Amino acid sequence: MSMMKEFKEFAIKGNLIDIAVGFVMGAAFNKVVSGFIDGMVMPVIGKVTSGVDFNQLKYVMQPELKDAAGVVSQPEVAIAYGAFITTVINFLVVAFVIFMVVKAVNKMKKAEPAPAPAGPTNEEKLLMEIRDALKK
Repeated sequence: MSMMKEFKEFAIKGNLIDIAVGFVMGAAFNKVVSGFIDGMVMPVIGKVTSGVDFNQLKYVMQPELKDAAGVVSQPEVAIAYGAFITTVINFLVVAFVIFMVVKAVNKMKKAEPAPAPAGPTNEEKLLMEIRDALKK
């Protein structure tokens, strides 16, 4: 089978559409969560921590150097760990919400009934007949 035929079957099955919709929804949800964290959660955390703005936290390895005219000759080199903390909080919120959604979907799925037990095989039937004959 040619690759184009395989791709066409794959796309028609709906898998590709499902993936695309999931990707778009995930990207939109991530923006919502980022807005929520940046606009509502981090200011509260900043207030609790005496006004610390996590996005501004950084470790400066080399300060900005300016020449006599005030022109920056060498930019600042810093590790922005505050932005990383904010990103980790975003990830944790997204992961928790996705966990809750998957848990709810799994709960809504109908439980498949257990398959009926298979009857005895011909060999088992023959052994039962022999057992019954020996009991007499």
